[in-house]
Amino acid sequence: MRVLFVTYPAIGHVFPTVPLAWALRSAGHDVLVASAGDALKAADAGLHVADVSPGFVLEDFLQSTAGELIARLRQPGEIDPMDGLRLFAHLNESLADGIVRTADRFKPDLIVFEQIFVAGLIAAARLGVPAVQHNFGFARGTQLRELTVSMLTETMARHGVESVAERVPTLDIAPPSMVEPERDGWSMRPVPYNSGAVLPDWLLDERPRPRVGVTLGTATVHINGLGPVQRLVAAAAEVDAEFVLALGEVDTAALGTLPDNVRTVGWVPLMALLERCDAAVHHGGAGTTLAALNAGVPQLVLPDGADRGINAGAVGDRGAGLNGTADDLNPVVLRRLLSDEKLSAVAREVREEIGSMPSPASLVPRLEALALTG
Repeated sequence: MRVLFVTYPAIGHVFPTVPLAWALRSAGHDVLVASAGDALKAADAGLHVADVSPGFVLEDFLQSTAGELIARLRQPGEIDPMDGLRLFAHLNESLADGIVRTADRFKPDLIVFEQIFVAGLIAAARLGVPAVQHNFGFARGTQLRELTVSMLTETMARHGVESVAERVPTLDIAPPSMVEPERDGWSMRPVPYNSGAVLPDWLLDERPRPRVGVTLGTATVHINGLGPVQRLVAAAAEVDAEFVLALGEVDTAALGTLPDNVRTVGWVPLMALLERCDAAVHHGGAGTTLAALNAGVPQLVLPDGADRGINAGAVGDRGAGLNGTADDLNPVVLRRLLSDEKLSAVAREVREEIGSMPSPASLVPRLEALALTG
């Protein structure tokens, strides 16, 4: 079976699909990932990748074609859902030709498309093959998909597609206790993938005191600066715990001299870090939120736009962590994050729930049957 994966051109969207891609590869199937920009890093996972838009840089593209829209979406708090849909439609429209061209050449038996990138669904309709939607977090994908498709009638017509399938199997990786079920949802365990690395010795050593992992994802720090981190560092100095700042390739000189209990590590695989932490502080990205839930640690979520308010709300409603803003970063909140046994108990409960969800490998036979029956 030949399976084409289609995703939004960003790490946070392609990485959640890697475990299923490898489950299919391990079962002997031919897998190709079609995307652009930073999503090409899926090749680091040993997957074959097709670049549908050589030279594409997501941030440059967005600023040059949708700058005002992006600025609104990156504001903390409530966003206009239509702004998000316009952005999704714009990106799909821009990369659809490359995705359809790749699909025409690869001739897949099945297309798995990440919930935002419905150009994969259009390619499936053009080829007459089944498609499966792969969600990446807590945002519900069915209505989002339908509304985005409704904005792409010209794109569809350009590729000879009059309509796409109305009912699409949806791989839902959110813990069932934290979301409303998708209409055609297939529950699938979220298996965090953060790329591989040689782990530093200190991460494998026994920790002498509680440890808090801190990350703001792959884009937030570059866009919004180090303000939240500066507030956290100031508060951390008064808390008896170790704080590990995993901020990626960011110049942290502006933080000045750090307290003895604060460590910067650049980049480290997030799951490897959080499994060896007692709590997490982060920006609310879906992948980070699910990684903290997989690790069974309470989390303080500081959502900063996009779908992150949805993710933070799911965590808060379930009781697995706290929500706030950078202004809420103070020693009292950090001590509560580490000492509130109810938060810790719920976080462990969700970890057990995730462990009981069907693995990506267990869903391979269903996907094989879908490809056979069309």
